[in-house]
Amino acid sequence: MSADATRDALRPLASYDLFDADLQESPWAFNARLRREAPVWRHPNTGIYLISSYDLAIEALKSWEVFSNRFGMAMGAAKPPPEVAAVASRGWPPVDTMLTADPPEQKRFRSLVNKAFSLRRVRDLEPRMQEIASGLIDGFAAEGRVELRARYAVPLPLTIIAEQLGVPPEDLATFKRWSDGFVAQLSGMVSQDRAVEAAREILEYQIYFAKVLEDRAKSPQDDIISDLVHARVEGERPLDTAESLSIIQQLLVAGNETTASTICEGMMLFAQNPEQWETLVANPDLVDNAVEEICRLTTPTANMWRRTTRDTEIGGVEIPEGSMVLVRFASANRDEERFPDPDRFDIERANASEQIAFGHGIHFCLGAQLARKELQKSFRAFAARIANPRITPGSPPLNHSPNILLRGLDALHLDFDPV
Repeated sequence: MSADATRDALRPLASYDLFDADLQESPWAFNARLRREAPVWRHPNTGIYLISSYDLAIEALKSWEVFSNRFGMAMGAAKPPPEVAAVASRGWPPVDTMLTADPPEQKRFRSLVNKAFSLRRVRDLEPRMQEIASGLIDGFAAEGRVELRARYAVPLPLTIIAEQLGVPPEDLATFKRWSDGFVAQLSGMVSQDRAVEAAREILEYQIYFAKVLEDRAKSPQDDIISDLVHARVEGERPLDTAESLSIIQQLLVAGNETTASTICEGMMLFAQNPEQWETLVANPDLVDNAVEEICRLTTPTANMWRRTTRDTEIGGVEIPEGSMVLVRFASANRDEERFPDPDRFDIERANASEQIAFGHGIHFCLGAQLARKELQKSFRAFAARIANPRITPGSPPLNHSPNILLRGLDALHLDFDPV
């Protein structure tokens, strides 16, 4: 054991700062200690309860009546700083919809949105996904070098979700800036200046899409926003503007940020494990299982909040009503009790599909089938067009933007041999 590992093993758990950027960058040793020593643990400085093992995470995610998704307060929605509140007051108020609602309201929102996110729509998108993927790879395939996040991982899912929302191509850069604002708001780890800037970006987003909603109400098109505006479920009222804006915001972040992160981290894993790349190239039918294994190891939604609705007990630990709980998806996905040799990247892992990167239970990710299809198309295309991917010598360190919920590389510089 190295000196650093020995020091970490002896370090008291209570000394860790959950919002420390270094811990967000490399949480694996801390997560392993939690699973081993305290799979349900109250952080003494914050009062936050951490659930880190696979089985207990599943138990909590199934028990939505007790572990509620109404966690808006944890994201700063209850009492934002005055400067942020002043900007937000000029727009529509935050409302609980899919991510921060529970049944019966959550069921209503998902019923309305399901009509706009059907399996048929995802299947119909496959040719367009292939077209975009091929065009992006054409742009760098002959160069033998690429910064993958900017030139592929962001544009692919962003273009797809933007087109489905009816955003014109010339607005894509603005669309990405708004998405970054939402991610900053979720992070819990930005400066006050950045929080104010993010609030301005979100206000811009609201004004833009409120006009789009109004236009689609009068003149429907073949896009998700038209489906949202005109969706009806028997006995349910249609979505109002604030609800629609909340849902579009969630689709925007889930529809591009997490998928982009998974594409980058997947190629990072392949660059670090060249034997796995050769296995995929030789057996492209492994791509579906490879995507599950990539999702397991990368888990772009690393953590998610819950709030207890009553006194409860889980894993032998009593948790009072009103407590904030952080379900650690990234830790659960590396639980050695569920996934033997959990830190090893193995695209032939027999139970890779048991990963919970998309959540579990009633809040399972609505866009999971879209994300999976984008990832499958991407890695199949890479395997056909790129040989010997490797981290570019001398490139910047592999860093992740600090974020208590989402985990993604800032950039990925790759060298490769063109096919």
